[in-house]
Amino acid sequence: MKADKAGEPTEPGASASDLIDARIAELDDWRGQTLARVRALIRQADPDVVEEWKWRGVPVWSHSGIVCTGETYKNAVKLTFAKGAALEDPAGLFNASLDGNTRRAIDLHEGDAIDEQALQALIRAAVALNTSSKKARR
Repeated sequence: MKADKAGEPTEPGASASDLIDARIAELDDWRGQTLARVRALIRQADPDVVEEWKWRGVPVWSHSGIVCTGETYKNAVKLTFAKGAALEDPAGLFNASLDGNTRRAIDLHEGDAIDEQALQALIRAAVALNTSSKKARR
């Protein structure tokens, strides 16, 4: 499965999961490995997470709303949590987008160790916040 330079699928009917697979494969360096690892951690933390492909090439993980995105840049893999400012972060994983009122991000650079337990706890907290917000509106 391939995507063009704008991140759009080159094969009709490509699923978001297929496009994320293609992105990981095309990033044949530490960024692809890092994106694949965080994807696996996200899926382990929430087996019901839904993978999406938005904004012309951004992997998105959702459960009753966006949990986080997985953007890739030359020097970083950025996990942006849509409601990160509302989440407790006892391990101090958030290291980017700290000034906003809503989002928070984790920038991962080459060679960075991932605190897998803390990241999975953050994913579960984001899912819990999304699902509690949906219940409160009923």
